[in-house]
Amino acid sequence: MKIERVQGRALAIAGDDIDTDRIIPARFLKAVTFDGLEAHVFEDDRKEAAAKGARHPFDDPSTKDAAVLLVNANFGCGSSREHAPQALWRRGVRAIVGESFAEIFFGNALMMGLPCLTASRADVARLMEVAKASPGVEFVVDLRAGRVTAGAVTAEAAMPPTARDALISGAWDATGSLVQDYDVVEAVAARIPYLRGF
Repeated sequence: MKIERVQGRALAIAGDDIDTDRIIPARFLKAVTFDGLEAHVFEDDRKEAAAKGARHPFDDPSTKDAAVLLVNANFGCGSSREHAPQALWRRGVRAIVGESFAEIFFGNALMMGLPCLTASRADVARLMEVAKASPGVEFVVDLRAGRVTAGAVTAEAAMPPTARDALISGAWDATGSLVQDYDVVEAVAARIPYLRGF
């Protein structure tokens, strides 16, 4: 599947160095599959906000269907668990725009087709302000053009060229590529002597 742009409402999670244990607490990693993780995204932060009489962005009805997540620096640091991008994806996040990302989080997100684009601190702040002030505004994350648009605000947002090209071309989806050309896989398997007869 080629991913060139993501459109939808956005939600902002402010703060640097948000680690994977905050994104999806370790106690929810006991399942064999990733099913159901979306219910526990930022679980502890959400409970803490509710205890103070506040509402976490992931509990705000106006951001229920948000497709774009806005973050600050070093998002996804800490452990290398792939459950973090999986939980966000299952919650409906289809692109993340932030100042910077932990390398392993970025790689895990890329392997599942979840683009993580970087923008300047000032531009991320402007985008976050739009998301908070006008929750209904549609954000457009354009991977090919390298920009994010939200109403009258436009910001440059980049990815490493190899990652961007993999998403735009669909090369990020190794399993999808195998299934798409499965006749080629079967032809190769038929030529391998030790696979004959299976």
